[in-house]
Amino acid sequence: MIAHLKGRLDSTGIDHAVIDVGGVGYLVGASSRTLAAIGPVGEAATLFTEMLVGEDFLRLVGFATAGERDWFRLLTGVQGVGARVALAILSALEPGELSRAVAAQDKAMVARANGVGPKLAERIVRELKDKVGAVATLGPAAAAQVAPVGAGADAVSALLNLGFRPAEAASAVGAAEEELGPGATLDALVRLALRKAAKG
Repeated sequence: MIAHLKGRLDSTGIDHAVIDVGGVGYLVGASSRTLAAIGPVGEAATLFTEMLVGEDFLRLVGFATAGERDWFRLLTGVQGVGARVALAILSALEPGELSRAVAAQDKAMVARANGVGPKLAERIVRELKDKVGAVATLGPAAAAQVAPVGAGADAVSALLNLGFRPAEAASAVGAAEEELGPGATLDALVRLALRKAAKG
């Protein structure tokens, strides 16, 4: 399992980059957002990665942030969303925007991505509602507050990276958000969520 690549950005294409790591060029699929964020060709670059394994293929997908990788995992867990569609969504929406769209059940926002029709967009926001934190249960008014949704989503992502199951992470962060209020920082949310998860 390759968790990340650190090397020199050798080249980029419309939907991929080549990272030179010790003389070996890794072809990595990526969203346009990641490709814009990793810097100029010839410079040092680090990508978080997810390996996709199929019967007749082995493929690396790369992300500028761990949060984007977490969203890729969530999206590809939805029936009908493959790697290509997930990357199209991540090209159209940053993780914070995705959190707000799911929290507000805003399928039109998700449908802005290439290859995502209304039915698939509806399935995505419906299936992911319970996986992106208790912010989703607070309705559109809470979703309009940008910071808490972003911090909440990042806190859930942090707990997922520590090995918590999505439901556990969402529940713990939701409880922490409720206690700390809307202005809570990411650091405070993660600390309190970990304490609550330990008690649970």
